[in-house]
Amino acid sequence: MTTRDTPDEPLPVRWANTVRAERGVVHDEIEQSDGLRQWLRSNGFEVARRPTDRDLSAARALRDAVRVLLSHVTGDDRPATTSPSPDVPAAVEVLEAHGRPTPPDRLELVDGELRLAHPQPVAVSVEEALAQVRAQTVRLLTGAGAAELRACHGPRCVLFFVRDHPRREWCSAACGTRARAARHYRRHRPGGAG
Repeated sequence: MTTRDTPDEPLPVRWANTVRAERGVVHDEIEQSDGLRQWLRSNGFEVARRPTDRDLSAARALRDAVRVLLSHVTGDDRPATTSPSPDVPAAVEVLEAHGRPTPPDRLELVDGELRLAHPQPVAVSVEEALAQVRAQTVRLLTGAGAAELRACHGPRCVLFFVRDHPRREWCSAACGTRARAARHYRRHRPGGAG
């Protein structure tokens, strides 16, 4: 699964989910500058230039900080979900370091409903894109949606999601299927205590 498979999740969750696991192996979608540029483009940011090594380092530091903060809010303590230092105050400092001014929030009318519009300039710098990720992270972590943040506890999964239904327990149907299969196997294995 890649973050492109979870388009309904808020931007900060998609950003955090650039670290994912497939068959128990952790993958990083923004390990290289091309991956960062591709992620930014697929999430509505047209970056003006190819990200530099400095941009990549800043992006990965911000992503790791967001993962630490999501882990803190969800009570998730899985080792694969946190940066090498799951220090919440340090994560807040990293998040605040990306606090460049962002375009002001706008209100728009879509199909008769008022919505918060997040304007995207035609071309932005990587710093401006990361500042917008940071701003949306702050809104998610401090808003009503924070109560619905969850860490997926599917076997070998390291993703986060925002629960959109009271019975939702996993980031995807595939993780739910794997979790149910693992639970069934534990209950029915020969000689095993369920």
